[in-house]
Amino acid sequence: MSVLDLAPVARGATSGEALRHTTELARRTEELGYRRFWVAEHHNMPAIASSAPAVLLAHLAANTSTIRLGSGGVMLPNHAPLVVAEQFGTLEALHPGRIDLGIGRAPGTDQVTALALRRTTEGLSAEGFPRELADLMNYFSGEEPGPITATPGRGQSPAVWLLGSSGFSAQLAGLLGLPFSFAHHFSAQNTLPALALYRQSFRPSRWLEQPYAMVAVNVVCAETDERAEWLAGPSSLSFLKLRSGRPEPLASPEEAAAYPYDELESDFVRQRREGQAMGSPETVGRQLGELLERTGADELMLTTMVYDVADRVRSFELVAEKVAGGLRRNG
Repeated sequence: MSVLDLAPVARGATSGEALRHTTELARRTEELGYRRFWVAEHHNMPAIASSAPAVLLAHLAANTSTIRLGSGGVMLPNHAPLVVAEQFGTLEALHPGRIDLGIGRAPGTDQVTALALRRTTEGLSAEGFPRELADLMNYFSGEEPGPITATPGRGQSPAVWLLGSSGFSAQLAGLLGLPFSFAHHFSAQNTLPALALYRQSFRPSRWLEQPYAMVAVNVVCAETDERAEWLAGPSSLSFLKLRSGRPEPLASPEEAAAYPYDELESDFVRQRREGQAMGSPETVGRQLGELLERTGADELMLTTMVYDVADRVRSFELVAEKVAGGLRRNG
């Protein structure tokens, strides 16, 4: 069991407060025994403060001691591979054996913002992703010597993962023999086909002898089903606003409950919640158990987007204390 956090920015709060809350959560989930803590790159989104994963991970690593830390992910089209190699090579040099580099091929933002990041249209299309990934991996390994040496980077490789919400990265991860993490939390309908493609395509490599699949899932765990439903309201409204081109900071549960959803919006929220885990420990345990049975995942990565950091921390505490043990026994 692992954690994906987006450093959510609540309405009326600052990015600094959001980042301090993420640090608090990293410390607490380390105490609870979660395996890894990842942050995700997003840009031009008022509700998410994790726009610079390498910087945030350096801070989190300095404030924890054992939990693995990584990106879920760094969006490679936004960056020159050399920059990513140097950043994560630096993290690995400072914290050897604790750093994961999850790589995605989507920009994680709109095209205007992606262009502002890259400053050229070259590299922004998915077609260039395999080549840029190969360049990145070579900076770490040095297998094909060239005029540029990533320092830090060469010989200081983090654990590289591919991330995906469709079949493209699933197949590429399999062909390269890399671990694969699927974004079930926002693409539930593609989960089983992508995992099947990953396992069918898998070739043993220096990194893995057998396929290793992780599934990221939305989880809101509270003392009762009703409380969890209440806490989940802001996340649903935030995603609706984002998809409609009106991103906003995370609303309070009261504001989310008062929002006048029309029929299409209600259907959107209902579909988004399908296949996720929300409720009391008993309900969440059943839902996560069903997800494990369907996917055969080797690892689950939980992401919890709620308004108050105390509720966020409590959700992970309840899963660790009342859910995880049962999943291990069933698993």
